[in-house]
Amino acid sequence: MSNMKIDPDSPTPLYAQVEAVLAASIADGTYPAGSRLPNEDGLIERFGVSRTTIHKTVQNLIKRGLIEIRRGKGTFVTQPKITQELTELSGFVEDMQALGRHPSARVLDKQVLPASDTVARHLALAAGTLVMRIQRVRLADGVPLSFDETWLPKDLGEKVIGNDLETEPIFALLEQKYDTPLVEAEYRLEATCANETVAQALGVEPGSPIFLIERTSYGAGHQPVDYEQLHYRGDQIQFVTRLARRGKRG
Repeated sequence: MSNMKIDPDSPTPLYAQVEAVLAASIADGTYPAGSRLPNEDGLIERFGVSRTTIHKTVQNLIKRGLIEIRRGKGTFVTQPKITQELTELSGFVEDMQALGRHPSARVLDKQVLPASDTVARHLALAAGTLVMRIQRVRLADGVPLSFDETWLPKDLGEKVIGNDLETEPIFALLEQKYDTPLVEAEYRLEATCANETVAQALGVEPGSPIFLIERTSYGAGHQPVDYEQLHYRGDQIQFVTRLARRGKRG
């Protein structure tokens, strides 16, 4: 625990002093990433302040992205945000392994459905055509990071779901097992909020910040292979890209 002291006579509000002590304790490793903070009563006893002060302190630390409340479990120090580059077409497993993280997956659902207008447009199919939808939660080091919905043409999708999708990445299956090389993809990134379905899948509160990536991957001849909606936790990841400047214009 940081050696910083709480001074009731200081012009600095008590909540700001407690916040500074806890933030310093997180920074120096007293409370490492993933560790649980003392509960509310423990913090009140430790700092000798009111419950209202602790409430404000906790809310400020949450806003700073230093801690998170996990329903039914307590308050935990957050993992440093993952920084992912958007510079090439790659899958979740490839991305996490490149960052030194351990990727895993949980399959929530696999079923054949009529394509909505949106799905049909991205897969270049007629609306109502049967397609395969696969829903998965993707985890990094055991922490839910993304809720993925993948749509594939029905025939290809039925082949894909015959595999263990908790251990075998779809991109790898397409390219290595089903002779469907991926050439390029179109990305659309949007800041949004978790609806009930996404929140339940990721274990966050409804309304939590989410990065929604819509991705359509193409094979040879610009033929759509799959369409995905990837819902990333806004408190766990950030995206970066590098842009080259075109030739100087008049």
